[in-house]
Amino acid sequence: MSEQERREAGAVDAPGPGMASAAAEAPGSSPSRLRSMPGRARCWLRRCGRGLLVLAVTGVLGSALLVGALRWVDPPASAFMLQHAYNLWRLDQSPPYYHHCWVPWSELPPPLRLAAISGEDQRFPTHLGFDLIEIRHALAAHRQGGALRGASTITQQTAKNLFLWPGQGWGRKAIEAWFTLLLEVLWSKERILEVYLNIIQFSPSTYGAGAASVRYFGHPARTLTLEESALLIGVLPAPGHYRLDRPSERLRRRADWIIDQSSRLGGERYLGRL
Repeated sequence: MSEQERREAGAVDAPGPGMASAAAEAPGSSPSRLRSMPGRARCWLRRCGRGLLVLAVTGVLGSALLVGALRWVDPPASAFMLQHAYNLWRLDQSPPYYHHCWVPWSELPPPLRLAAISGEDQRFPTHLGFDLIEIRHALAAHRQGGALRGASTITQQTAKNLFLWPGQGWGRKAIEAWFTLLLEVLWSKERILEVYLNIIQFSPSTYGAGAASVRYFGHPARTLTLEESALLIGVLPAPGHYRLDRPSERLRRRADWIIDQSSRLGGERYLGRL
């Protein structure tokens, strides 16, 4: 090949300045763009992480402050009561109502306190919010073919009714566990039991032992006997099913069992462990 032919071949093969610029700016071929994408992703992830951290810290501190304040301030209503009132309004647009009146600890009689512990949570004075023994018993019975029964403590029921919405999801369970721990750390056992007996549902529209005592027995809660208290606590597994105005034989048997358990625990002396 002559020198002139080699020069002509080089002129054809060599890219010009415009071609080099176009190649440099072809979509997806820019090294600077490829390097910048991970940087933007890292920045976005950092912002999301900071946002989640702020949200978590706010939730932890806010819930702790709320629980701490309610150690001294009586809640006017529970989340469960408000949900009930909203459901009534949504169904027929009528003004929501429920029977409820607060009874301080000093006016909650020992028979009622004892019946609640005997019927709902016999290890309440000693556990830290979760009855691990009862949980193991419930799981063992389920593995042997029985129905999976609940093992919620008085503290868990208080947390659930006071702060949370109805449901069974794992997220809700985690929040319930968190509030249960807060109640055990920030409240006394007496305060937990006081709030529990004032917000628990005794019939579809009756909340708290004070309202239930007046409505079904015709006298204030401070004069409740052990037999009346056992009937009240007896409805708690299913307040929409049992009726205090017409106690069924099954409810009476459960009340008798609660009275028997109260005696087995040592009577009102057991309350000294709170």
